[in-house]
Amino acid sequence: MTKPPLTLYLAAPRGFCAGVDRAIKIVEMALEKWGAPVFVRHEIVHNKYVVDDLKAKGAIFVEELDECPDDRPVIFSAHGVPKAVPAAAARREMVYVDATCPLVSKVHIEAARHAENGLQMIMIGHAGHPETIGTMGQLPEGEVLLVETVEDVANVAPRDPERLAFVTQTTLSVDDTADIVAALTARFPAIIGPHKEDICYATTNRQEAVKAMAPKTDAMLVVGAPNSSNSQRLVEVGRKAGCAYSQLVMRAENIDWRALDGISSIGITAGASAPEVLINEVIDAFRDRFDVTVEQVETAVENVEFKVPRVLREPA
Repeated sequence: MTKPPLTLYLAAPRGFCAGVDRAIKIVEMALEKWGAPVFVRHEIVHNKYVVDDLKAKGAIFVEELDECPDDRPVIFSAHGVPKAVPAAAARREMVYVDATCPLVSKVHIEAARHAENGLQMIMIGHAGHPETIGTMGQLPEGEVLLVETVEDVANVAPRDPERLAFVTQTTLSVDDTADIVAALTARFPAIIGPHKEDICYATTNRQEAVKAMAPKTDAMLVVGAPNSSNSQRLVEVGRKAGCAYSQLVMRAENIDWRALDGISSIGITAGASAPEVLINEVIDAFRDRFDVTVEQVETAVENVEFKVPRVLREPA
């Protein structure tokens, strides 16, 4: 039986960003240097396949530092941690390695600098997301106020409306934050924003590729995890850019083939913590059912690389 033709548009860039790549490398190098087990506080990145792979190599994932023994190394996830966490590890004389993405660390430094200048912070982010918890935890309680929506801006009650600055969660949609930033600057004209947009280069690049791809496609799949903020934003960007059927899938086995019946084009991309192996798995699943022609939609070329911490580059 002949397979129906399908044009598969493949977004570029897609998948791993430099911060995720570095975080995974940190766990692997820590296992090489100190042997198993190495403890990791919170999922190193939001992807089950990656986490399971590292577990098989000897990483033990925990939610809190008090679940870790004093005598084994612990790694903090790419999303960043509140200041209290490394302070507690230092008090216990633990060996710890911080895998926080350098672009998230930049936001932490920014927040601390504004606080030193006597400004109260407003953070645009999602409540409960580890990156938001980590950034808000850089300063004493009450010094960072969280806004998630334009409506929240109307209700936020700062100490002094004339002495404010804002930062944003790096994985949010550029479009989403633009509305909130506009509302903040309208209500608080004196508010100080970041020198450069806090949305990370990888988030922006992946969203731009989706915007270019979405109008060409009958459907779009984002390979990623449900708890991955940047993956969820890619789904939203796809819908807003004109692809009504824009869905998140963790793996090929999660594809709803009935919903894709009769399509002649599909867009495929992946969140920043999804490995290429899972993207290829999805493409292979389409090849099994369709006569696939792959067209790459490239909107940027990435050559960013972040160094791993010095402690891992030195011999044990």
